[in-house]
Amino acid sequence: MGLVRALVFDVFGTDPETYRMAPELLALEPAEVMIVAAHKNDLRAAQSNGLRAAFVERPREFGPAARADRRPDPDADLEATDLVDLAKRLGC
Repeated sequence: MGLVRALVFDVFGTDPETYRMAPELLALEPAEVMIVAAHKNDLRAAQSNGLRAAFVERPREFGPAARADRRPDPDADLEATDLVDLAKRLGC
């Protein structure tokens, strides 16, 4: 149902409905779902809707000359340098 609302009503970004969809579709509680992102505003929005948050660096996101946000994120539930590092931190 949430996915249908997103497709029909163009819900995206930091709209709270965006973060309610995944738990709803998976039949999980929000605290059982984790967003993985390189943008801290997305992480904070997810956390404000009850999801857990993992910050993963994307050093080349804006090209080799641009500066990505690689500062530590003390508010994230987890931090990782890449998806392999995240998997290790999650015990996978």
